[in-house]
Amino acid sequence: MTVNHQRGTDFLGCHYPILGGGMTWVSERSLVSALSNAGAFGVLACGAMSPERLREEIQATRALTHKPFGVNLILMHPELDTLIDVVCEEKVSHLVFAGGIPGKTHIDRAHRDHVKVMGFAPNAGIAKKLVKSGIDALIIEGHEAGGHIGPVSTTVLVQEILGAITEVPVFVAGGIGNRKAVEAYMAMGAAGCQLGTRFVCATESRAHPKFKAAFIHASARDAVVSTQLDKRFPVIPVRALKNQGMDDFVEFQRHVIDDVDRGVLTLKEGQLKIEHYWAGALRRAVMDGDVETGSLMCGQSVGMVTREESVADILADLVG
Repeated sequence: MTVNHQRGTDFLGCHYPILGGGMTWVSERSLVSALSNAGAFGVLACGAMSPERLREEIQATRALTHKPFGVNLILMHPELDTLIDVVCEEKVSHLVFAGGIPGKTHIDRAHRDHVKVMGFAPNAGIAKKLVKSGIDALIIEGHEAGGHIGPVSTTVLVQEILGAITEVPVFVAGGIGNRKAVEAYMAMGAAGCQLGTRFVCATESRAHPKFKAAFIHASARDAVVSTQLDKRFPVIPVRALKNQGMDDFVEFQRHVIDDVDRGVLTLKEGQLKIEHYWAGALRRAVMDGDVETGSLMCGQSVGMVTREESVADILADLVG
């Protein structure tokens, strides 16, 4: 066991320094509890859940595992403060803030109830700012990841941030699919790795069989980034498998932009409408198996997903 490995497992309170990515509709009680029970660290994806629904999912997960697990909260959620209260009241050990940069107020609120806080750092400057704000650990996620992504590759972010941040554990994410990648990043100083795409096709994942089949038959180059048509609508790029849904998104943007130009929608309403497109499209794909017009969000590591297998077998392949 390396020093970095020990730092990661000590922080997470688990056997393997492997975080499950917080994937909306996928990272629910079944997959999360399976990850934690197998020695990794599961993370529930709150997504657009209401506070009541999140509390129910936390309690249902705890009924399936006695091991630690975390909750991923999107910072733009309109009921964020109440969601944080739920996490604290339910005594979840770790909170992962995503979709932006958490403020000190949110970090301090979690700390009052002894909840450890993690956040995503897109560059070294923000990483240092988060450390000063009291963040307990960082995740650096590269362009190769699935879902909403940043512009810089994992390998570049690792070189930029790992050497600059030593005060807190740093976990690496984006495009990771095998043991060699995990070992390489930890040799460079990472405390562990976060993986999402590799776990979508776990037998414990409740994703629709058609959704899993799309992953199994895809290659890395099939996972493409969505197109932004107008700089007035700065939609965060999304990486997903190329399908009719990706083309539909381009047409959807055109209609929304036209409505804004004609005064039917305000600019803010148009921006929100475009951003909300993905929530419904992702649910159709994951839950209903609509692999044609739904959103097949995945990272470029999808090419390393070749079959459905248990969480335990995936972990054995990743860390031995």
